[in-house]
Amino acid sequence: MNLHGTEVRQRALTLLRNGETNADVARKLKVPKGTISYWKHMDRAKRGECPGLVQRPPCPRCDEALNGSAYAYLLGLYLGDGHIVRNRAMRSPSLSIACADAHPGLLSQCEIAMRAVFPNNSVCRVRRKGCWEVKLYSMHMWCLFPQHGPGKKHERRIALEPWQQALVDAHPWEFIRGLIHSDGCRITNWTTRLVGGERKRYEYPRYFFTNTSTDIVKLFTDTLDKVGVEWKSLNQSRAAVTISIARKASVALLDARVGPKY
Repeated sequence: MNLHGTEVRQRALTLLRNGETNADVARKLKVPKGTISYWKHMDRAKRGECPGLVQRPPCPRCDEALNGSAYAYLLGLYLGDGHIVRNRAMRSPSLSIACADAHPGLLSQCEIAMRAVFPNNSVCRVRRKGCWEVKLYSMHMWCLFPQHGPGKKHERRIALEPWQQALVDAHPWEFIRGLIHSDGCRITNWTTRLVGGERKRYEYPRYFFTNTSTDIVKLFTDTLDKVGVEWKSLNQSRAAVTISIARKASVALLDARVGPKY
């Protein structure tokens, strides 16, 4: 195999830039046409002129102004019902958020948040049994979600980076909303009381949040404390931890800022 030095390559590039064809340059310099084609392609790629070269989109965090409100909400969804994978067939890792069929409004809100956080990426919906996955691919996934790692979330430490904590502090309700929309719910409890000899039924709403990761539960309760929501942990035998918000004033705060899934 013939090895062509830098001088020959530069002469070839000069001729190509002057408009000569690949075949003419190959014939003049006695270099295989395929080699000339490769040199031309790499030269145009370096100068950003290659039509077949797909430029990597800018990082939403490092290169652009990250939408803090949408990110706080998406972070809550990810910590609850999200996962990141890297398929061998795809160059970019993918973020998927599972949204149950019973909550079409959540599906739309999740997609809106993804598009706001990743404005340069395409978002798609993938049908699954009983739910949809809202999904996107990005080479910058590790930068946006450093909590990703091998194994399940509850089997590894989950802690926010300082820049993430700053965004959660700036947008606490969006973070709470994302966590409740993923692993929480709003229900109506009822009880009966004797009033004047007559048994009457009383209803009262409450919120629940359940997660197996004690780290994620603490992120949730710490944020509740910062916005003045009272909560308590329920005693249960299973591994998951359930947080209950039942105080009237705290439920009213959540109703105003979060609301039920729909």
